[in-house]
Amino acid sequence: MLFNSTCEAYDNPVSFFYNKTGKPISPNWRTHDFIVVGLGLPICVFIILANMLVIVAIIINRQFHFPIYYLLGNMAAADLFAGISYLYLVFHTGPWTIGLTIKEWFIRGALINMSLTASVVNLLAVAVERHQTIFTMQLHSTMTRRRVVMLIVTIWLVAVVMGLVPTMGWNCVCDLSTCCMVAPLYSRSFLVSWAILNLMAFFIMVAVYTHIFIYVRRRSRVMSPHTDQPSNNQTVISLMKTMSMILGTFVICWTPGLVILLLDGLSCGACQVLKYEKYCLVLAECNSLVNPIIYSFRDKDMRTTYKRILCFPWRRMRQHEGPSGIRFEPVKTEAPSEKNSNNSTSLEPVLPQSLLSL
Repeated sequence: MLFNSTCEAYDNPVSFFYNKTGKPISPNWRTHDFIVVGLGLPICVFIILANMLVIVAIIINRQFHFPIYYLLGNMAAADLFAGISYLYLVFHTGPWTIGLTIKEWFIRGALINMSLTASVVNLLAVAVERHQTIFTMQLHSTMTRRRVVMLIVTIWLVAVVMGLVPTMGWNCVCDLSTCCMVAPLYSRSFLVSWAILNLMAFFIMVAVYTHIFIYVRRRSRVMSPHTDQPSNNQTVISLMKTMSMILGTFVICWTPGLVILLLDGLSCGACQVLKYEKYCLVLAECNSLVNPIIYSFRDKDMRTTYKRILCFPWRRMRQHEGPSGIRFEPVKTEAPSEKNSNNSTSLEPVLPQSLLSL
C-alpha cells in the first residue's frame, strides 16, 4: 500500500531524516539556493516548451508518422515530463524542503524516477526497433500503429511502477540505519539496485547501437559499388548517427548521477557524494534540454517544421495586412484567387521529397 505508515517514524518531519544522515537543511536562503532556483526555473520552462515543439512537429508532419518517430516523440514526452518534474523540484528544494511532508518528499522523488525510467525504457525500445528494422534490410519498421501505442503505454506503466517503488515500502523510514545521504528517505539497498539496473541498461543500449552502426557501415561499403542509389543507405546511417548522439548525451548526462547514487548506496564515506550531488543533478537536467537541439541540428525537415510552427502566428497576422502594415479586409473579385491557396498558413504538412534530410 502506498505510504504505508506502520511505524512511528512517519510522524517525523523531513528535516529529521536529513539531520540524521548528515545532510542538514538550512532554514535560511543562501547564495547557492538562489542560484539553483534562478537558473533552474528558466531552464525548466525552456525544456517544457522545446519538447512541446518536438511533439507538435511530429504530430503535424506526415513524414514523421513512422514507429521510430513516434518513439522519438515519446522520448520528447519523457523529457517534457522531466522538465515538469524538475520544475516541481525547484519549488520544493533548499529551505522549502523543511516544510515538506514525507508524502510530498516521496512524490518529488517519484517524479524524477519516473522521468528517468521512461527515458531509459524508451531508448531500449528504440534500440530494439532499430535492430529489428535494419537487420531486415528496411528503413522503417512495419510495426502497426496499434502496437506502437501499446508499446508507449507499456513504457509509461513501467515508469510509474518503478517511480512508486520507494513509496510502496522500499525506503528507510522505519529503519533509519539504512538511510543514505543523497536521498535521506531512500534505503541504500534501493539506491544500489536502482543505479546498477540503469547502468546495465546503458551498457546494453551502447552495445546494441554499436553493433547496429558497425553492421550498417559494413553493408553500405559492400553495397555502394553495386548500386546507383546509395541515398537509402546514407539515410539509415544519418538516422543511426542521430540516435547515437541522443544515446551518447543521455549516457554522459546521467551516468555521473547514477555513480553518485551507487557510491552513496555502498556507504562510501570518503567519496564526498554531497559535494558533487548538485552538479550531477544539473547535468542530468541538461539532457532534457539537449535532445530538442539534437533533433533540429541533425534533421533538416524537423528544422523546417519548427519554423512553420513558430512562424504560424506571424504569417496569420500578415495575411490580413497590406505592404504598409495596415490591416484591411480583402475585396472580393469575380473569380476566386487560386494563388492564395498556395500561400496558405495551414499547418497541414506537405509531402516531403525524402524521408529524412540530414
